[in-house]
Amino acid sequence: MNWSGLESLISGVNKYSTVFGRLWLSMVFVFRVMVFVVAAQRVWGDENKDFVCNTKQPGCTNVCYDSIFPISHIRLWALQLIFVTCPSLMVVAHVKLREEKDLKYTVLHEGSHLYSNPGKKRGGLWWTYLLSLVFKAGFDASFLYVLYRIYHGYDMPRLSKCSLDPCPNTVDCFISRPTEKKIFTLFMVVTSAICILMCLCEMLYLIGKRIQKAVRVQNSINRLLFAERHEIKNLVPPRSQTRRHYSPQSKSLSKMDKAKETTTTL
Repeated sequence: MNWSGLESLISGVNKYSTVFGRLWLSMVFVFRVMVFVVAAQRVWGDENKDFVCNTKQPGCTNVCYDSIFPISHIRLWALQLIFVTCPSLMVVAHVKLREEKDLKYTVLHEGSHLYSNPGKKRGGLWWTYLLSLVFKAGFDASFLYVLYRIYHGYDMPRLSKCSLDPCPNTVDCFISRPTEKKIFTLFMVVTSAICILMCLCEMLYLIGKRIQKAVRVQNSINRLLFAERHEIKNLVPPRSQTRRHYSPQSKSLSKMDKAKETTTTL
């Protein structure tokens, strides 16, 4: 499979990813795809040829190999990498759809844009991005569970016993390089678990930012409503209104009023 083509296609989502998304993509293509292509395929290249059972019964070795290895680790990891990287294409496709809509809107409305930034995670694109994270974490966790259930753990036994037909009795079977295969299996399991953790951290980061933004918008709305419903009234008049203006005319008028009051009292 041409993994470099898939890498170039998926790398386009880096423009729309957070820091956790970029770390996840680096982890997938550096520590999983590169190790898978360069080393793991060579380690498992001789698993069928060097699988040996202590019997000469025709067909016994093939039956025991199929029982011990129902599916090859290499093929299972290839499927896992394909399923894990494909959800990122949902984000790329959604952004492309937005860009096409924005282009059509710009042509019809004489230069005005439908989206200020088609790659900004708002509205439906935010939900698409969050759903892609759920799919990526779910696929990784599912394949880890399938690997655990098929091989009854992540160990690679040196000796396996088989008593299936057409074997004449219980025979001992041996796989090649079990320690090296166990190391690569644990490495792929640990890197898958780290990728799941990164997806969960990115989901919490996106949801936290969304909640923080919603709370900030709600607080601003509440302040505006409070200002409209409870207008601040001046309980005490301003000092400028209570200040008395002392002019010569006002002083003479006050004296005349006092003289009138005295005459009326007499």
